[in-house]
Amino acid sequence: MKTRAAILWEVGKDWSVEEIDLDPPRHGEVLVHLLGSGLCHSDEHLVTGDLPFTLPMVGGHEGAGVVEEVGPGVDWLSPGDHVVFGFIPACGRCPSCASGHENLCDLGMYLAEGLQVSDHTARHHAGGSDLGLMCLLGTFAERTVVNEASCIKIDPDVPLDKACLLGCGVVTGWGSAVYAAGVEPGEDVAVVGIGGIGINAIQGAKLAGARRIFAIDPVPFKRDKAVEFGATHTAPSLEEAMEVIRETTQGRMANKVIMTMGLGKGEAIGAALAITSKLGRVVVTNLHAATETQVTMSALDLTLMEKQVVGSLFGSANPRLDIPRLLGLYAEGQLKLDELVTRTYRLDEVNRGYEDMRQGRNLRGVITFE
Repeated sequence: MKTRAAILWEVGKDWSVEEIDLDPPRHGEVLVHLLGSGLCHSDEHLVTGDLPFTLPMVGGHEGAGVVEEVGPGVDWLSPGDHVVFGFIPACGRCPSCASGHENLCDLGMYLAEGLQVSDHTARHHAGGSDLGLMCLLGTFAERTVVNEASCIKIDPDVPLDKACLLGCGVVTGWGSAVYAAGVEPGEDVAVVGIGGIGINAIQGAKLAGARRIFAIDPVPFKRDKAVEFGATHTAPSLEEAMEVIRETTQGRMANKVIMTMGLGKGEAIGAALAITSKLGRVVVTNLHAATETQVTMSALDLTLMEKQVVGSLFGSANPRLDIPRLLGLYAEGQLKLDELVTRTYRLDEVNRGYEDMRQGRNLRGVITFE
């Protein structure tokens, strides 16, 4: 069939919205009509080359839609079902999945090539080329074919243009606070970078019972939004946050520091440790450039104060458990989703959406499909 999609043909170029050929789903695969796709910063890393995936590639990894067709062997999904995609597939059988770490499923090894995990071939084609899929999904498209391991079935009453945000940003931010940081009631938390992930780290910290939440971002609009989502204090930089946190905590500093910048920098880790308390933890959730190999930090501070630096992928969460769980909190008014969406765009406006992101105008932009 024919459908339309946003393709990145070369690093440094704009997304090209064009008609593509889409094959039907094969064994273990599902054809989904997209209704919503978030504009996540990770797709920007494809454009800049900081994430060196194989191009050309259909962008988008934060999506939700309606199943239109299932391939052979798919017996738990049917046409008409509503699904959210997890940006890392979860097979349920590998050691990571079996030990409760679906975010580290072995199928994640295929993300960079972007081809179907069943046979490593493409279902999406344009201009005589096979197209890879961002995170094996390609949600910047009206329709896409994905492996069933990427699908999480949800209640049909949930608006899909909001549910799509659970495919990455909401779970990643919330889980970074609740799981990776392990925020406990009464703790002080700092979140560095208030975008689609950082704002949800604030939500997670608040739900976990944090006493004070320090939101750090250079953009005034984002600092204001952080307060709406539960931050108690704000600062425009790590350096300026140092004094605020020191004064507010009587010098004890933040128990947990969560790094959710657009692009992480190695020199920022030392600054993050400096605002971290004894026995505190720095969670590195934001991506760093693949070519960056050096981090600046005091190892003596790490040892003498027993501080920790840990990484977190997909919020260290289990998407099949946590996506329905968070949608339950949304239904009960305990989790904000509607307020996350600053602007919506048509597929043809994808480049405008990313320019708005670069300029700090959005918490999260969302592509909506007719």
